[in-house]
Amino acid sequence: MKISVLTVGKIKERFYRQAVEEFQKRLSRYCKLEIIEVTDEKTPERASEAEEIQILEREGRRLQKFIREDAWVCALAIEGNMLDSRELSEKIEKLGIDGVSHIQFVIGGSLGLCDSLLKQADFRLSFSKMTFPHQLMRVILLEQIYRSYRIMMKEPYHK
Repeated sequence: MKISVLTVGKIKERFYRQAVEEFQKRLSRYCKLEIIEVTDEKTPERASEAEEIQILEREGRRLQKFIREDAWVCALAIEGNMLDSRELSEKIEKLGIDGVSHIQFVIGGSLGLCDSLLKQADFRLSFSKMTFPHQLMRVILLEQIYRSYRIMMKEPYHK
């Protein structure tokens, strides 16, 4: 299975980069992982709604260039479906059984994802009703994908 994480912005903090690298290493046993970063837009402090929509659309166009038609696309969104770790594992496993060979997880920038990307997604996933920095969300997502594979393989992993 190939898993792509499409994300807005680069990780600047060393501790986040180290966590991402650790999960990339761990996941290499289970899947082919790629992380694709697109440039984020600077949001003015008092941006109007119209400015925010323009920013979302520009970031969305950058992400859109990497969305594959043959991939199953999962957009991370606060208003998405909440799954526990076992349910996420079952979803990834079922996709593989159903013949899906490429899953793309899409993480937006500080404003989230544009409507067109949300509508295009096959599934919307929410990790919480809370908002997280997109750098931290990348770490959380990779940890949950890793946990999913450990569950699938019936391998121990801390709870």
